[in-house]
Amino acid sequence: MKRNPDETNQNRTATSIEPVFDDVEDAATSGANEDIRRLRPLTVLELLTHSPQPLTLAQLALQMQVPKSTLMRLLHSMEAQGYVLHMPADRGYVTGTRSVSLALNTLRGSNMRRECRAVLRALVRRLGETCNLTVPDAGRVLYVERVDTAEPLRMYVQPGTWVPMHCTASGKLFLASMSLLERQAVLAHMPLPRSSPRTITDRAALEVELDRIAKRGVGIDNEEFVRGMIAVAVPVRDHEGKLVAAIACHGPSARVSLEDLLGNVPQMRTAAELMRDVLLPREA
Repeated sequence: MKRNPDETNQNRTATSIEPVFDDVEDAATSGANEDIRRLRPLTVLELLTHSPQPLTLAQLALQMQVPKSTLMRLLHSMEAQGYVLHMPADRGYVTGTRSVSLALNTLRGSNMRRECRAVLRALVRRLGETCNLTVPDAGRVLYVERVDTAEPLRMYVQPGTWVPMHCTASGKLFLASMSLLERQAVLAHMPLPRSSPRTITDRAALEVELDRIAKRGVGIDNEEFVRGMIAVAVPVRDHEGKLVAAIACHGPSARVSLEDLLGNVPQMRTAAELMRDVLLPREA
């Protein structure tokens, strides 16, 4: 039976990253262009992580100021090891599953993850529904941390999972928080597949929805991602006011209404301020 590439990448050992660096060193020592010496896998990952949409080979080469032929070799090696993922239809590169696992494992080994969970756990105790910490990641939403409700009826999404932007509360909040030009650039390359009967798949209708969310400052998922599940999301902003993450609360429509979740927004905003201080503590 053919194995899932993601499973293969997750089972690799840490030493398998070495060929990525070996490619660079071998090319440099063989007299290749000096630009190769400036190639760094971490630079690629940093650029992909900071970009709201996938980056093409040409865009990465321009930002790194290296030849496309040189960069392609590194990207092929990183893709083979699961650190980057080439999107279909040549839409560009995004971070791969192994990069996400590395980031989450780093968080798990620090006090930060425990502090994030403490904020979410206190919020779940007050609201009674599952709460998540999410971040934008190259045109997708990445679940970083979560605390589940004790109720038996719930939806489980494992930290490290990506979900679409156009039909989730956090994702629509991230899109709505972009400048108009940035949002248009992202939507121009973003597919809008239907996840449920209520998913907004018309680009013009989605633009109208995002304008409403931008004015309200709260992301809303009214059974658009999963039938029977609703969610709201509030921004986590840095000390200069830039959105860096979101706290989302979701629950089944059989138990809680969208109005009920919206009534929890003030408590969620308070939790978002606490989360900001965890993620971005001020220097003493």
